[in-house]
Amino acid sequence: MVGSVSEITPLSTEEVMTEASLGVDDLSGVESKTTTTVALDFGRITVSSELVLYLFGTPGQERFWFMWNELAAGALGAVVLADTRRLETSFPSVDFFERRGIPFVVAVNRFAGTPDYADEEIREAVDVSADVPVLLCDARVRQSCKEVLVALVQHVMRRRRIAEAVAPPVR
Repeated sequence: MVGSVSEITPLSTEEVMTEASLGVDDLSGVESKTTTTVALDFGRITVSSELVLYLFGTPGQERFWFMWNELAAGALGAVVLADTRRLETSFPSVDFFERRGIPFVVAVNRFAGTPDYADEEIREAVDVSADVPVLLCDARVRQSCKEVLVALVQHVMRRRRIAEAVAPPVR
């Protein structure tokens, strides 16, 4: 997703999977997968002169969770990229952002040959509340990724307006 939407050449750490990943990376449901992210991806989008989005794509495997706290510090929001072939792999991400109060959207990455699910089915399966946007996307397609990021920014702004209405900022 970062590589599809970044305005700069993204830093990508996608590498070919080797025998070293046997027994380490869970390929259930994605047995034909040949590459994996081995650190993090980084990109950028300039929205305006006042707003620049820095994009960090982090691996979901448990061995990379130590990076999440550092990346979440100061984060305005997040995208949980879900794969319907393995929705259970989304649970730790959803839990991470919910526990920290970081606004997030769930972007369901569409792949050929995977079943279609309604937004409500996905919402129920990953157990997110009605206020969390659930969107369909194709992480390989720039326009699709832009739509996800627009939805995220709108969600973050909506959450901030609600928070300010409840507890106006002290000036």
